Amino acid sequence: MARDDERRSRAQEQPIVGGLPDVPGILAAIRLTPGLGVHLRGLADELLVNDFPGTTLARAERELLATAVSAANDCFYCMDSHGAFATALFEQLGATNGASIIDEAKTGSFESVDARLRALLDIARVVQREPRDLTAADIAAALAAGATDADVQLAVLIAAAFSMYNRMVEGFRARTPPSPEAYRERAAEIAAHGYSQPAATGGPR
Repeated sequence: MARDDERRSRAQEQPIVGGLPDVPGILAAIRLTPGLGVHLRGLADELLVNDFPGTTLARAERELLATAVSAANDCFYCMDSHGAFATALFEQLGATNGASIIDEAKTGSFESVDARLRALLDIARVVQREPRDLTAADIAAALAAGATDADVQLAVLIAAAFSMYNRMVEGFRARTPPSPEAYRERAAEIAAHGYSQPAATGGPR
């Protein structure tokens, strides 16, 4: 089944876990308890928004890592939402090819990014798939391409955290919008304020 067809098919599914809040995607987990909301949003801010000493990764690139991991885990809600957030951030940087970079991340092709980011995306995908397959040679290749130790740390952390987020969404069979366009309005808020500020629009998060 083509990816767009699969996305539309999943949008017709209902959650299989009872008692969830009537919201899409990761919001179903975030709104189960106040504490979950604080910690799940806070973790996203720490990995994708807040200063991380020693990193060269821009916020858009960190969101790209989250998008690529979510796509590899076949989680439409997370790949489409973080793809939209990355696109908004690339636009802030003046990039004209942000949409094509996101499309590549969703298919596992990283031809439009530099060697440093490509190596970090490869690391993230290895950790997503089987963390024990990550090798010292993978790390050395990223460092040789211009990545820092902090960049590698973030790639591993983002891959691990978003595999968790993805499994929350898919384990609940949480509702998923039928189109990536559903996240466009919220993307501007995420770009401006990060994750811990509640959605003003009420749209998908």
